[in-house]
Parts: sequence; C-alpha cells; structure tokens
Amino acid sequence: MTWNTESARRRVLLTLKKYSYLIAVVPLVLPLLMLEAGRATGWLNLFAWGVPVFVFGIIPVLDLILGKDALNPDEERDTPRMNSELFYRIITVGWVPAFAVMLGWSLYVFATEPFSLVGSIGWVVSIGIIGGLGINVAHEMIHKDEKLETMAGGVLLSLVSYAGFKVEHLRGHHVHVSTPEDASSSRYNQSLYDFLPQAWVRNFMNAWRLEAKRLNKKGLSGFHWRNELIWWYSLTALALVASTVAFGWLGAVFFIGQSFVALNMLEVVNYLEHYGLHRRKLENGRYERTGPEHSWNSNYFLTNVFLFHLQRHSDHHAWAKRRYQVLRHHDIAPQLPAGYATMFVLAFIPPLWKKIMNPRVEAYYEGESHQLG
Repeated sequence: MTWNTESARRRVLLTLKKYSYLIAVVPLVLPLLMLEAGRATGWLNLFAWGVPVFVFGIIPVLDLILGKDALNPDEERDTPRMNSELFYRIITVGWVPAFAVMLGWSLYVFATEPFSLVGSIGWVVSIGIIGGLGINVAHEMIHKDEKLETMAGGVLLSLVSYAGFKVEHLRGHHVHVSTPEDASSSRYNQSLYDFLPQAWVRNFMNAWRLEAKRLNKKGLSGFHWRNELIWWYSLTALALVASTVAFGWLGAVFFIGQSFVALNMLEVVNYLEHYGLHRRKLENGRYERTGPEHSWNSNYFLTNVFLFHLQRHSDHHAWAKRRYQVLRHHDIAPQLPAGYATMFVLAFIPPLWKKIMNPRVEAYYEGESHQLG
C-alpha cells in the first residue's frame, strides 16, 4: 500500500470516528425515550430502569460485535488539525447546558409521574448514571487551559455534588497515581467495597487540603473567598435548595440520590482504571515517572467513543493535556479484557473480578512479586 493510499485511508477512518463521537450525546436523550416507552406500553416502572440496562447490558454486547479500534492519528499530519477543530469542543462544552436542562426536566418527571417505589429508584439510578457520564465529560474539560472549558467542567461537577474532583484529580490523582498515596488507585486484591469508602473520604478531604495549601502559599486563609471549592459547592447547595423549594422533600431526595449514583460511577471507574498497578520506587526514594504502563487500557470502539476515549487512559495519564480525540493506543499498556461497561459490572462481583484481573496483574509484575504488596 502506498504512503498516499495509507494516509487517505487513515483520514477517512478518522473522519468516520469524528462523527461517531455524536454517540456520546445519546445518554442525554435516553430518559425521554424511556419515559415515552413506559407511557406507551404501560410499563412506566420497568422503563425507569432503561438507562442501566442500555449502558451495562446493551453496550457490552455491541462492544463485542463492533470490536476494537487501535487507530492512532499521525502526530505530524493529523494531530494538529484535530486539536484545532471546534467540533470536538462543541460536543463536550454543549453537554453542560444540555445536562442542566435534562436534570431539571427529570426532576419534574420524578415528582409528577406515578412511579412506584421501585420505579422511583430506577429513575434516580438512571439519571445518576447519566450524571456519572457527565463527570467523564467534565474530566476532559478540567484538564484543559481554556477558561470556558474549565468553568464548564466545574459547573457540571457541581450539578452532581462532586466539585472536589476538579481540584483533587488534577493536583492529587495525577501526581500520585498508582502509588499508595493516591486514594483513587485501587490496590492488588482490594475489593471494590473496600475501595469506595476510602475513596469518598480521602478524595473529599484531600481536595480541601490541596486548595488550602494553594491559598496558604499566597498568604491567604484556606477559607478565603478565592477558594474555588467554596464557590463550586455553593453552586451545589443552590441546586439542592432550588430542587427542594420546587418539589419539597422529593426534590431533595432526587438531587442527593442522582449525585450519589454519579459520584460512585466515577469511583468505580477509578477502581478499574488502575487496579493493582504500581509505579516502581527508585533508589532515590521517588517513584518512577508516570507512563502508559500505569493505567489499564481498552480499545473497544463503541465504549471509547461513548466515553470520549476515556478508555485510552494510559495515554491520558502519560500526557494529561492531550485532547480526547487524539489519545493514542500503546502496545506497552496493560489491556483490559473488555470495555469499561463490562468491567464496571464485574467490579461489583469481587470473586469474579479477582479471578479475571489478578492473573493479569501478576503477569505484569512477573519476577517482581514484591510489587504486589
């Protein structure tokens, strides 16, 4: 195959993949589709659970059918052009107002539709899952330098009550990833149920410590008005108050419930992204530089476009400023046996998770069993 033919082929495939990212906006309309299906069939409470069925039932099957995608953009010809295209940023930034509208509408539905208790729980879980996907969108934006994107990311995180992620993820997780100092890096043989409570507390507290440290260096109190967490959590409180004023205790239950589901989705993903992987300690006492080999990677096409390439997490941690559309596959990175949607479900079954993942971790540290501690 000639250079020109190969270049043209890559260009076509990258263009097709570009518009495939529109799949990532599907979650924003899923609740409406499920509600209408429930009304039309009379199975309102059943379809209230439609989002988890779609995300964790249908997506894994389609992942297997559509297969993997290891296509990397050419660093000289493709990456500069793709970085400059507004299309990719419009999708992520546009997610924020769309999610805010969807959240307000779904609260109204929750308070006015004749759901049973089971249906009500299903509706909150469904909206929370979309909020969890929203955290992924926010994750892309808070890593960037443009103020609009970082602000949009903060707003999105505030709407799911997890604004501390904006601080802790950048100044904590990315600094200490795959070391014992990182609350978002799960250890070898650690169960999800042991990991989650630690992640909640340590990440929340560490975000405040990091922000206070930043302000103290400027001679300011940790509770100074320039503490960005005060502003973001004030926005969360405002959203909670507005929900409560509008629909009473139902509004409060809905807002807190969807936030709890969303933030736990994030932490489950954190659990599977770094499970058992460690940066080796050097003779000088410091940890080796973060590389592609310190995060689990997955190249299943559908979940990757659905999650803005989050599954190419190895490249993201090695080069955190790279935009999602130009993240690359690395052969050196350890590979998950399935996409995130499948691995998410497996994480809730510790014996099955360990049966599948522990041998992969052990193979990575073959001859270095002390690294498994």
